[in-house]
Amino acid sequence: MRPTLLAFALALLAWLLVIGKELRQRRPEWHWYLTGYPRTALRVVCTWSKVAYLNGLTVSRKPTRRVLGDLAVKGDPLRPRAPRISFPRSTPNGLELLVRLRAGQTPTPFLAATDALAHAWRMHAVRVISPERGAVLITATASDPLEHPGSPAAPEPAALLSAVVGALETGRAWVMDFRRVPHWLIVGATQSGKSTLIARLITQLAPQPVALVGIDCKGGMELGLVAQRLSALATCRAEAVTVLGALVTDMQDRMRLCRAAGARSIWDLTEKERPVPVVVIVDELAELYLTNGSKEQRAEAEQCSTYLLRLAQLGAALGVHLVVAGQRVGSDLGPGVTALRAQLSGRICHRVNDPGTAEMALGDLNKDAVAVAQSIGEAEQGVAVTVGDMGAWMRSRSRLTTSAEVQEAAAEFADLTPHVPCLARGGEGGADA
Repeated sequence: MRPTLLAFALALLAWLLVIGKELRQRRPEWHWYLTGYPRTALRVVCTWSKVAYLNGLTVSRKPTRRVLGDLAVKGDPLRPRAPRISFPRSTPNGLELLVRLRAGQTPTPFLAATDALAHAWRMHAVRVISPERGAVLITATASDPLEHPGSPAAPEPAALLSAVVGALETGRAWVMDFRRVPHWLIVGATQSGKSTLIARLITQLAPQPVALVGIDCKGGMELGLVAQRLSALATCRAEAVTVLGALVTDMQDRMRLCRAAGARSIWDLTEKERPVPVVVIVDELAELYLTNGSKEQRAEAEQCSTYLLRLAQLGAALGVHLVVAGQRVGSDLGPGVTALRAQLSGRICHRVNDPGTAEMALGDLNKDAVAVAQSIGEAEQGVAVTVGDMGAWMRSRSRLTTSAEVQEAAAEFADLTPHVPCLARGGEGGADA
C-alpha cells in the first residue's frame, strides 16, 4: 500500500510542477478550474466567519446596549453571527458567492471590505454588488484578464447586431449587443483605445446583414479605411447633414411600415418585410458641433444636432442605432449634446484627460465608476469602464485590432454591404426637422 501511495504522491507532484505549469500557460481557465478554484473555494468557506467578524460584517444575537438604571452601557457584540453564504460558484477566472444579509445589514460594509476579502482569499480583486434586496453578490477574480483580452474564456455566440469586442474583468467576453442596448457613447483621450474599439466593432459587424454608416468629419482618415463595407460615408459636416437627414427620412418610412402592419417595432415584422438594420458610427462628435461662428456653419451644426437626437430618440424600435465617439462630449459643444448624451444608454469611458469627461460619461449612471475611470493609466491602452443594460459598471479591454485587420475584413465582406435606398438618393428632399 505504501509504495502505491508514494507513487501517487510523486505523480501528483510531477503534475503540479510540470503539467500544471504548462496548463497554466496554454489553458489558464483549465488550470484555474482544476487547481485554483477548489483551493480558493475551500479557503473562502473555512475563513468566512472569521473574515466577516474582523471586517464588521457580522451581527450580534443579543443587543450590544444595556440600560442599568439611568446608565446606558455599550459593549462588544455578543455571539456574533456571520451572514449566510452560498457555496462559491466557479467562473472562468474566479468565483462568485451570494451573501444573504441579516436583519438590519446593508451592502455598504461589504463594499468597504473588498480589499480585505481579496487579501484574505489571495485573489487579484473582489467586486461587490447588490443584485436584489437583502443580498449581495461577491465576485472574486484570480488574475487580471485585461492583460490578455484577445481570447475571452467564455466567448459569446454570434448574433445579429451583437459584437464581441474584448474581455471583461470577470474573464467573460465583452459584448456590445445593440438589441439590448441600442445606442452607445464612447469617450476617451487621444491614444486611449477609442479607434481600436471602433475597428473591432466594425470587424464583428461586417459579416452580418447590417448597414454600416460612417460619419468621420476628419476627412475620413479613420472610417475611410473601411469604406468598402460602408453603405455611406460622410467626411465633412455638409455631407453629414445629407446622410443624417436621409436616415431620418428613412426612419419615418419605417414608422409608416410598422403602423400599416400593426407592429410596434421592425422586429415584429416578418423577415421579408423587415428593413435592414442600420448602425451609424460617428467618429469625433465635436467635429459636427464646433463652428467658426458663421451663419452657415451654425445652421449645419444645428441640423446635425437635431437629426442625431431624433435618431437616438426613435431609432431603437426602428432598427437604427448610434455609436458616438469623442474625446469630450459635454454641453460646451452645444445645447443639443446633453440631450443626445441622455439617449445613449450604453457608456464606455477610456482614459480621460480631465475628471469632467468621466463625470459626463458615467456620473449620471453610476458615481462609483467615475473614480475607476480616472484611475486608468496611459499604459492601459484599450482599458475602459463600461456601463451596459444592467446598469452596473465593469472594467473591460477591447481586443487589439490593427488597421490591416479591419481593412481586410471590410474587403472580405464588401459584397455584403446592403443597398439602402434613402442613402442612394442622398437624402433627396431632406427631412422634417
